[in-house]
Amino acid sequence: MTFKGCRQSGIALLVSLIFLLMLSLTGLSSLQSATDQERKAGAVWFVNQSFQAAETALRQGESQVQTQWPALLACTSAATCLPPSSARTQTSPGPDPYSGVLWIPVADGLYGVQNLGAGVTPAQLPGITAANFYRVTGIGLRGPSRTVLESIFVRYQSEGTDVEKPAQQRFKRIMWRQLQ
Repeated sequence: MTFKGCRQSGIALLVSLIFLLMLSLTGLSSLQSATDQERKAGAVWFVNQSFQAAETALRQGESQVQTQWPALLACTSAATCLPPSSARTQTSPGPDPYSGVLWIPVADGLYGVQNLGAGVTPAQLPGITAANFYRVTGIGLRGPSRTVLESIFVRYQSEGTDVEKPAQQRFKRIMWRQLQ
């Protein structure tokens, strides 16, 4: 049996293929967008992890100042008292030949301590007779991310106490910054 007057030209097939192509392009675009979002979320995670590692390194450096302050020699020149430029590139432990900072390894990072010597009493600590200042630099390394934090830590004693008695030493972080 043949149908007269019913001529199929394939227009329904053509419309279906165009519709399928548009759906495929929309699906590919969504997949690419999801991949980009996942990549960005991963980068944010690495930045957060490197920040946490740098803060941990900073705390360990400050702890070293509290326990080993008599053995930390004061910097001897302007070049050795400047913030270590190697903090932006350092990836392994060891001494920095320019600043003299000894980089010490910690989990996912490094830290270095500089004894800046005696200085003017910080404004945040009234009633202090003497203060020594230390720069602690912490580096956090996690995946492709690097975070560098720096704190100024002060060792002081209250008025009327012996300057060199370890039991009377007090410590405080007086400044903190993130280096970009």
